[in-house]
Amino acid sequence: MKTIHVSTGKPYDIYIERGILEQIGSYAKKLSRAQRVCVVSDTNVAPLYLERVRNALTQSGFEVTAHIFEAGEKQKHLGTIADIYNTLASFHMTRKDIIVALGGGVCGDMAGFAAASYLRGIDFIQIPTSLLAQVDSSVGGKTGVDLPQGKNLVGAFHQPIAVLIDPDTLSTLPQDFITDGMGEVIKYGCIKDRAFFEFLRQNDAMQHIEQVIETCVSIKRDVVSRDEKESGERMLLNFGHTLGHAIEKLSHFCGISHGMAVAVGMVLIAEAGEARGVTASGTAEQIVSLCRQYSLPTATDYSFRDLAQAAAGDKKTAGNSINLVLLHDIGSSFTQSVPLKDLEQYITTRGIYERKI
Repeated sequence: MKTIHVSTGKPYDIYIERGILEQIGSYAKKLSRAQRVCVVSDTNVAPLYLERVRNALTQSGFEVTAHIFEAGEKQKHLGTIADIYNTLASFHMTRKDIIVALGGGVCGDMAGFAAASYLRGIDFIQIPTSLLAQVDSSVGGKTGVDLPQGKNLVGAFHQPIAVLIDPDTLSTLPQDFITDGMGEVIKYGCIKDRAFFEFLRQNDAMQHIEQVIETCVSIKRDVVSRDEKESGERMLLNFGHTLGHAIEKLSHFCGISHGMAVAVGMVLIAEAGEARGVTASGTAEQIVSLCRQYSLPTATDYSFRDLAQAAAGDKKTAGNSINLVLLHDIGSSFTQSVPLKDLEQYITTRGIYERKI
């Protein structure tokens, strides 16, 4: 088992071990004085793992209920959160009780936000079952939901009391979900670790999945421990996300998955950086090559104007500017503030690149 300690305001550990799903009861007992547990999951994950998790918790003496929502990013809204609140209240959950998020990034974000806000905050445990959630969204305490105006515009920083990562859950994922997670995996090589980027290029990530998960989680742990509330360095984790979120918004959160949109966003912003002389020549092509290796898209049919207008509502705006994450080169990233009125011009690469999804 790998254990990674996260030194945020409320410290916690991330455990990576095959078969750890069945140990949720003992971890919850060790970490909490709870009597009741609500497992939040979705219609894709619950049929696979809910009974195993419920049985493990029940055998450890917990009263257990579950809230299951329809799978998909389109359910990531305040209406679903209200439904979770109703389940928690009907089960008479108290401040000492806990929520378990069993699922991918959408589940973790919503269960975490419900935990952050119900009774002004209760504990929760993350059990991420998708690659994207295991390498990224389950770590760091960001929780929230989407609005029609943009992605993750309502939320809170609320750290879990533990993250239990079972790589065996990846064996049940459709290939599209593995591809989706690889968008975030590649991001970590781009922003912080050229050697990891090269490792992904020279190897099949899924053949070394525990090492891949540990590397991504360790990078994020280091960044989040230094900047928990995203006042500085943590913004680098948003590489590719500003334009990726814009693509998701323009697609009404159903036309393209998050990791795939981020892959396109990474390519577009790398191209923009090269065009403006702040990113080393050839960087975008390296990203394109690696994304293609893992079957990720590298371009979009949306216009630069549409992307800029959609990005203007992104949560990374500050006043009349937006913070873009750019690369000096693979493994070296930085932020640059760009006036919103200049965003379209900044990201436009004037048709030099003709790739399509």
